[in-house]
Amino acid sequence: MEDIRKRLFKIEERISYISQIKDGFDWGNLDGLRCRAEKMRTRFYDLSQEELTTEVRGLEDAILFLEERCEENLSAMDRVRIVRTPLRFSLKDILENVYDEYSELGGEEDANIDPSMVVAKANISRQVKNKTYIQKVMVIGHEKGHGEEYRNGGCSKPWGNEKALRYMLVAQTEGIPIHFYIFTPGSFPIEDYPGAGQQIARNLYVMAKLRVPMVSVISEGGSGGAEAVGMSDLRLMFSHGYYSVISPEGAAAIEGKVREGEKLSKELVENCADRLKITAQDNLRTGTIDRIIDEPLLGARRDDFAFFRKVRFEMIRATDEVVLKTKSLRSFRAYELSMKKAEEGPRDADSHVDVSWELNSDEIKRLLSLRSKKYRNMALQAFVGKPSTSATLLYGPRYRLAKAFYSFKYDILRGQQRFAQKFIKDVSGEGSMFIKRITAPMIAAYDFISRKPDYRVVRPTPERVVGFDGDIDYGFSYTSPLANEDRTVTCPNADKMNCKDLWVPDLYGEFCGVCESCGHHFPLEYEWYLKNLFDRDSIREFNAEISSINPQGYPGLEKRLDASRRKTGRSSSMITFDARVMGVDVVVAMLYSDFRNGTVGAAEGEKFVLASKLAKLRRRPFLSYVHTTGGIRIQEGTLGVIQMPKCTMAVREYIDAGGLYIVVYDNNSYAGPVASFLGCSHYQFAIRSSRIGFAGPRVIKDTTGQEVPPDYHSARNALRRGNIQGIWDRRDFRRNLHKCLMTMGGGKLYYR
Repeated sequence: MEDIRKRLFKIEERISYISQIKDGFDWGNLDGLRCRAEKMRTRFYDLSQEELTTEVRGLEDAILFLEERCEENLSAMDRVRIVRTPLRFSLKDILENVYDEYSELGGEEDANIDPSMVVAKANISRQVKNKTYIQKVMVIGHEKGHGEEYRNGGCSKPWGNEKALRYMLVAQTEGIPIHFYIFTPGSFPIEDYPGAGQQIARNLYVMAKLRVPMVSVISEGGSGGAEAVGMSDLRLMFSHGYYSVISPEGAAAIEGKVREGEKLSKELVENCADRLKITAQDNLRTGTIDRIIDEPLLGARRDDFAFFRKVRFEMIRATDEVVLKTKSLRSFRAYELSMKKAEEGPRDADSHVDVSWELNSDEIKRLLSLRSKKYRNMALQAFVGKPSTSATLLYGPRYRLAKAFYSFKYDILRGQQRFAQKFIKDVSGEGSMFIKRITAPMIAAYDFISRKPDYRVVRPTPERVVGFDGDIDYGFSYTSPLANEDRTVTCPNADKMNCKDLWVPDLYGEFCGVCESCGHHFPLEYEWYLKNLFDRDSIREFNAEISSINPQGYPGLEKRLDASRRKTGRSSSMITFDARVMGVDVVVAMLYSDFRNGTVGAAEGEKFVLASKLAKLRRRPFLSYVHTTGGIRIQEGTLGVIQMPKCTMAVREYIDAGGLYIVVYDNNSYAGPVASFLGCSHYQFAIRSSRIGFAGPRVIKDTTGQEVPPDYHSARNALRRGNIQGIWDRRDFRRNLHKCLMTMGGGKLYYR
């Protein structure tokens, strides 16, 4: 009887599990099965053992049929509910069942720095010809727990991602691989130091060149929160997981233009989940993951020990693959053959080969090179258009010739020139000091005798640029069309600062859109910066033909893109060009608001990567000016998300080569770009009155339940938190940028 009672309890658990996946009991005959199970439980002692056995067997068969039918027709939203159910396995379950032993680092349970991010030093073993080999790894990942509220549902706070980064560097010091496990709907969106977006950017920047093998596995991957520990050499995904640019509910709120407090319709959420292409098969098809780990019927649960043996097998296999690709092709092929034999046998027979996971210096170089190529080749199918003539220098024989030319010009000729100049300066300096010692007494006596009172009015001389001929021209050559309106506007700070009403022709003309009383910056169109920031007629745009498309077939996106093209005359939200700032050549990537609110997709990511590579090749400073960015373009799904590590990898390589990367924010700058290739810059500045952050006030309220003050994302607060290095007045933008170009960066730039 006790065995029958346990089977009945298991039946009720399975019915409840299906109801969680289908969001209710009104799917199939689920409600009828629930009623049968409840009736049987109430009449349990009224039935004979034979009747109970027959009834339980019938219920089990009916439930199995329903589970199989449910598995065959799983929607994208069903998979989202699978990973959110409390019965789903968590990182702690993996640590206890996949690894032989582990020691948690950075605190335990609710006494942790951030309980939603778990770090552990672990051992994992393999059997080879009846011998046991133990390998050490660093395990880093999100812990959702099983109903524990203090873990924030796996949403890591900034200091949780900082903890992960700290132990990534420990793993690098010890030379051991890192296994990442991603169980997060997204990062906890707060700007408290070190800042949600800025910390994700720091993680990506370091992971781009981390000198150890890295393998990541996605169960629930929500946008930037997933990328904080998701950049790796091999990316796996559980078959019933999801990986997305945004939660289906978040996408539904945006697409349906749902106001705060309004309820989202179930149909809209389901449709958005399908449109976003978030399943494992979708991501495998687009190339944003490398392999899928199969799960049992309706997803693995915390007591599925056969599944954990499979995970152990796959993690060892994946780490071996990463390591062997850095060695020789022959050894990799031999290993693949052995793995196929192992797969034909029991899945817990890890492999027939023992692979050392330690890498020498040459293998580390190949590891980093393969990682760079991996991310460089992602999402290349998600845009159209060919690079312009200047960008073709980055391909094939022309790249090698260009690299040789610039190396000869700046490394050899410029090096010899510097040596000659230093020698002449030293020699002339010694000679002049000798002459000065002899003549100094006579000059001092003459000055004393001939000294007269000076009644002249001293007028300041025009400021000059060191190293360039001609005076600095701080005049403006372009006036905003807004100046043509004959009316007045009131400054937003009028109540606090007693600002006078501003006459529009003056405000957008002579005043450059800045209130003369309090310094508030009114928004200006991006053309104003193109005309006033750079030297006259110095802008040369490239890669204008690279165009945003609709790679995921998202309904309605083509019409929106066409409308943006007609409005702007451009094909993407990023403009890349060469220009000069007071005689200094720079490469610029500009995100602007007029095209899809400055959102970033595959086309914008490709243009950014090509711009950074051109700047690296030509030894030019690289400027990212953010007129506005609304984040990653959600309609491109994970093809948009993958631009975060892809662009960060490119800019990291540029900085490592000695380049100067400057980021200037303006207006509104949010989400994915700030949490990756913008936020990783060592030199970040903001135009006064701009707003910078990881998530907007409404998202923060929906996620945390707390309202933020009106100035939460202000440039001043960003400066106070250490997320930016300075605040610039628009009228001094050109002067400050030139000062940065002359005083910051290393000696690899062409004009150093």
